[in-house]
Amino acid sequence: MPELAEVEYFRKRWNAGIGDRVVAVQLHAKKRIFRTTKTAALKRHLANERLLRSSARGKQILFVFSEDNWLGIHLGMSGKLRTEAADFRAEKHDHLILRQKARALVFSDARQFGRVRFHHGADAPAWWEVSAPEIHSPQFSLAGMSQFVRRHGRAPIKAVLLLQSGFPGIGNWMADEILWRARIAPRQRGSKLNMEKLRAIWRSTRFVARASLETLGRDNSDPPKGWLLHERWRAGGKCPRDGRVLHRATIGGRTTAWCALCQR
Repeated sequence: MPELAEVEYFRKRWNAGIGDRVVAVQLHAKKRIFRTTKTAALKRHLANERLLRSSARGKQILFVFSEDNWLGIHLGMSGKLRTEAADFRAEKHDHLILRQKARALVFSDARQFGRVRFHHGADAPAWWEVSAPEIHSPQFSLAGMSQFVRRHGRAPIKAVLLLQSGFPGIGNWMADEILWRARIAPRQRGSKLNMEKLRAIWRSTRFVARASLETLGRDNSDPPKGWLLHERWRAGGKCPRDGRVLHRATIGGRTTAWCALCQR
């Protein structure tokens, strides 16, 4: 599932279309990704409008078009944004195509857990404005994060890190990376974490978010060697610190990898 850094990478894939006008909109109106979206209005309002800018928050992307048109995209588990040639022919899973004179902006989603939203109006849509502080922003404070963890103190900390209302953009692999760097076991409950451990989580969260944006988010390149990421997917993967084979279990509904020695 695309997370904070991957979302940023895919957002920039449509940058080539900024400033150009949409000459035609193609979409699969009955697909699940358009649930609650009025596809007829989307096609009518976006046709002949220019793509002005884009931004990302957590796992959401917002594209702003001229004449007060807003297009929101959530990548879900398998969603991808890409740019194709102007004469591009849509494939099976290409559910939204914004055609411009020089190119085609494509959103594909094989599993359809993603989502497309549309809003027409002078102000940003409510579904975009309601958001937790971005992890790489000054508003993501130690105090605020600690309060959020305490409010969910009965849940395993791995599950808490996956809550988008407190950790926007953090997904499965990033949560494992954060806890490994903070040396905290994923089953540890938030209510049992002292201030030292909460500070370690906060620092690790900020570091992982920033460093992944500088690599994955920039050009989809891998983070440096020494990250848990490189071992967590591999059968028999080992802890980069001590060489122990990683433990695996389902925690918070997601497959979790950790080092039993580092993260007691």
